[in-house]
Amino acid sequence: MKKKTLRMTLVGVCAALLAVLAQVQIPLPSGIPVTLQTFAVAFVGYLLGARDGTLAVLLYLSLGAAGLPVFSGFSGGIASFFGPAGGYLWGFLPMAALCGAKANGSRAVSLALGVCGLAACHALGAVQYGLLSGAGAAAAFLTASVPYLAKDVLSVVLAGAASGAVRAALGKSGLSPRA
Repeated sequence: MKKKTLRMTLVGVCAALLAVLAQVQIPLPSGIPVTLQTFAVAFVGYLLGARDGTLAVLLYLSLGAAGLPVFSGFSGGIASFFGPAGGYLWGFLPMAALCGAKANGSRAVSLALGVCGLAACHALGAVQYGLLSGAGAAAAFLTASVPYLAKDVLSVVLAGAASGAVRAALGKSGLSPRA
């Protein structure tokens, strides 16, 4: 029972962390702000693993879909999923799953999976942006993905390191976040 309660608590806390870090933003003319969401999604995946990390992201997205102002700029509502940045919201699910897929494996494999998750997130984001803006694939990628890539790759790397430190600290206190 203690393990289940810990897992549920960590999923909720990580969903809240996503909501908080989404508010740290720099608006850009494309309508897609620079935020700390990619760091948070990667961190949650690495910390909780594929199942619980994806569950935390799903909880976060559900809260936003229900209208709570948890997305960047204190926005929320179902319309957020169909706007210029909506593809990134959808992309957080495979990103969290891939970041958490090999969290107990080698660091290099974990980081490679995290970058693959980031690529999936960017692909979904650029595709939706392109569909909504009428831009071709290359133009959508250049506008909606390229300006964010360096920050997002760095976010994945830092999230891997930070989650390892948090996981170790939780483990020392007998509160391992992994099932």
